[in-house]
Amino acid sequence: MSDARTILVADDDRAIRTVLSQALGRSGYQVRATSSASTLWRWVEDGEGDLVITDVVMPDENGLDLLPRIKRVRPDLRVVVMSAQSTFTTAVKAAQRGAFEYLPKPFDLKELLAVVERALAAPAPAHVAEEGEEGQPEEKLPLVGRSAAMQEIYRTVARLTTTDLTVMITGESGTGKELVARALHDYGRRRAGPFVAINMAAIPRELIESELFGHERGAFTGALNRGVGRFEQAAGGTLFLDEIGDMPPEAQTRLLRVLQEGEFTTVGGRQPIKANVRIVAATHRDLRQSIRQGLFREDLFYRLNVVPIRLPPLRERLEDIPLLARHFLDRAKASGLPSKQLSPEAVERLKQHGWPGNARELENLMRRLAALYPQETIGADAVTAELAEAEPPADGQGGLRGPETLEQSVERHLRAFVAAHKDGLPVRDLYDRVLAEVERPLLRLVLAATRGNQIKAAAMLGLNRNTLRKKIRELDLPVVRGLG
Repeated sequence: MSDARTILVADDDRAIRTVLSQALGRSGYQVRATSSASTLWRWVEDGEGDLVITDVVMPDENGLDLLPRIKRVRPDLRVVVMSAQSTFTTAVKAAQRGAFEYLPKPFDLKELLAVVERALAAPAPAHVAEEGEEGQPEEKLPLVGRSAAMQEIYRTVARLTTTDLTVMITGESGTGKELVARALHDYGRRRAGPFVAINMAAIPRELIESELFGHERGAFTGALNRGVGRFEQAAGGTLFLDEIGDMPPEAQTRLLRVLQEGEFTTVGGRQPIKANVRIVAATHRDLRQSIRQGLFREDLFYRLNVVPIRLPPLRERLEDIPLLARHFLDRAKASGLPSKQLSPEAVERLKQHGWPGNARELENLMRRLAALYPQETIGADAVTAELAEAEPPADGQGGLRGPETLEQSVERHLRAFVAAHKDGLPVRDLYDRVLAEVERPLLRLVLAATRGNQIKAAAMLGLNRNTLRKKIRELDLPVVRGLG
């Protein structure tokens, strides 16, 4: 290839330099490789190279510290950063200092070659922060984990820190949705402004509009003064709408109007107010199912779901448990609890647990272990004892654990549900919500057993057939046609 593009590679690991040089050479690129940041900098200053691939940790200089200087002298030169550190803040710093892409080690060669191709074809980059211009928080590891799932989240959040795009975070309770929302704010363009959170499930439905948009004096009974809503409180910053799936329909309509028009009015007011906020929403619900049930507006969903981020449950990233456990023990120590560590057997026992409460349940467990056990190294027996509440109960005779009754199973899952809600139980509709969670699998089970025959299913359940049909519609259950 006569007009072959030149790739500059900087990594202190000879094996990585060799692998990259061979792979890039086979793809038709010319390669210059070095183990030092100073040599890379000299090549850049001399105008060499069409793309840089650099490690972060090198003997003479940190690759991230080199990025702003490269951007000053050659703003059009794309830089791909690699790192074995694989932390959230590494990804964010790489993005904020102008890296085209961040790849955690070990990396996939096909992915790297695809990144190289995209980088060389990309338009000229926009201005990035100069050294000392970022103003980002100190390294606090707001998100912890080195699993592939978490690395993808790091990269997504890092890309979003330079935008004001609306984000929808989904995931089970306890997976860290608010942590991601705070990271988007703390490392983003609006970090100098306020971060304001509101939990839709914790506010009576008749007060949600006033809480969000504020109200004028006399707008309703008890409104003795003007009330400032969360949109005004969050001006210049980020508004985090937690449990958005619990927002009542009338409030959904008003929120949609704000997102469309960029302004709102207070309850009882007439003067439009500019909505100067970045919206981050979160839910543990399946909003597409809520849309099918008529509980959530489809147009609002698409307004909020501009950039979706799904947080995996802890059972899908068991390899992160050792890091998370160490992180939570360090936090417990910082709060005044004794310093503790886990034995290898204890860590393995943690990996065997189902974690219905996810990372929040793990943090609570680490705090209990730090507070209640005198030994410095916590063993598997202590972990097993503290996890006993989440295991099937004993048979009552001190022997082996027998079959779990339906009541015991429901109670166990409800305890896990309570443990997963750090702010306590929802303050409204709890009875109906629990019944709906039980009804859906029960009706699915009975309909499957009767092969969709609703007459037989109604008799088995002790329900009127019309009542069963109504519940099937309300719960959006699939129906086998022609069987009653």
